[in-house]
Amino acid sequence: MKVGYFQFDPRFGEVKRNLDYVSERLAAVECDLLVLPELFNTGYQFVSADEARALAESVPSGPTTARLKQLAADRRMHLVAGLAERAGDRLYNSAVLVGPGGLVGVYRKTHLFFEETLFFAPGDTGFPVFDVGPVRVGLMVCFDWFYPESARTLALKGADVIAHPSNLVLPHCPDSMVTRCLENHVFAVTCNRTGSEERGGKKKLTYIGNSEVVSPKGEILRRAKPDREELAIVEIDPLEARDKKINPYNDLLAARRPDLYST
Repeated sequence: MKVGYFQFDPRFGEVKRNLDYVSERLAAVECDLLVLPELFNTGYQFVSADEARALAESVPSGPTTARLKQLAADRRMHLVAGLAERAGDRLYNSAVLVGPGGLVGVYRKTHLFFEETLFFAPGDTGFPVFDVGPVRVGLMVCFDWFYPESARTLALKGADVIAHPSNLVLPHCPDSMVTRCLENHVFAVTCNRTGSEERGGKKKLTYIGNSEVVSPKGEILRRAKPDREELAIVEIDPLEARDKKINPYNDLLAARRPDLYST
């Protein structure tokens, strides 16, 4: 199976331009599962709730999901991408999984970061895992990495690969995902963005890049530079994630003691 990420610098508010650019860069890509950044179509640093609402879209009827579905059908691939979702009177920081047959599923970010709490409602989907052919793909978004329960829940639900759209500004995530993969014996594809945003007199946000593919053994199979666009494809065997044994005596998930974990 070929998995990958497209790390780039979206232009704030230029949805059509960002969609056109992604479509152009992926036009000749051969990949089974490719991850795009969090809020890849709009940019991240909203200055008001009205601005966030104006840029949010319905799923699956919005133009971004429609464009992604067409791209997935044309390239015979699955795509995971972050976008602002409008559902009734609520906005969510969401990720969609689309494939050649259309929309597969939606995840709404559970753990909101910083000023996201001003614009988005906390996610209500839980942590979903979807069958993509013979592979099970789990979704989480950016700051979810900070909570070990996110990746563990996906692993317990049977995820082989965690798709992780991000707009990372803290420096810790790339190395922490090595631990997340080790402690759950899963693959992870984290797609971050590059560049910076400084809008409406707000503090400048600088995105750290370092998108990566990590193996169940904690090996960094590919990691991007902090400040460069990169489209990367890595070949993996997702079945490696099915074996949770560390040695003949220790199985990561079977040896859990949930009866002792409650507070």
